[in-house]
Amino acid sequence: MTWDVLSIIGTIAFAISGAFIAMEEEYDILGVYILGIVTAFGGGAIRNLLIGIPVSALWEQGLFFQIALLSITATFLFPNNILKHWKRWGNFSDAIGLAAFAIQGALYATHMNHPLSAVIVAAVLTGSGGGIIRDLLARRKPTVLKDEIYAVWAIIAGFSVGLHITNTPIELYTLFILLVGLRMCSYIYKWRLPIKTIRQPNM
Repeated sequence: MTWDVLSIIGTIAFAISGAFIAMEEEYDILGVYILGIVTAFGGGAIRNLLIGIPVSALWEQGLFFQIALLSITATFLFPNNILKHWKRWGNFSDAIGLAAFAIQGALYATHMNHPLSAVIVAAVLTGSGGGIIRDLLARRKPTVLKDEIYAVWAIIAGFSVGLHITNTPIELYTLFILLVGLRMCSYIYKWRLPIKTIRQPNM
């Protein structure tokens, strides 16, 4: 049950996130649907490739594709006065997708009895893979590769699930809420990871 709920939450959140960015980049309606679908299912496809699950398994998720399509349609039909607040709600939607899919990816790898390292990789790729593909298609620098803290929260999900710190549904939902809160705090308060640049200053 927890698995299905997290999958539904993540699918809706990332489908909306992808649709928002597509509209912000002024893509046509087909582009909105494509970017929404890619964002919702891209991370799962990458995860499946790396942990040995056929990518074709994605096509068995008929219900989730329907949920994603409905979410994208609803987003496309949002009034413009709501879309103006994309920066606030878009990042919140992205945080929800990251947390839900990171936990779901970690659970997936754990159920397949993969080692902790694979659980962490599955959490990171499932949580951020769709967003990376979305940003690349939108010609943006992927959030996960910038100094902004993003993938760290997926790593925490991987450790927590992989080390069996969170097992019960209530523990997993608590972890989900915690990750969403941390991701939003990192965005609002501009928490950053250390960076090192070799770019020469302009003379």
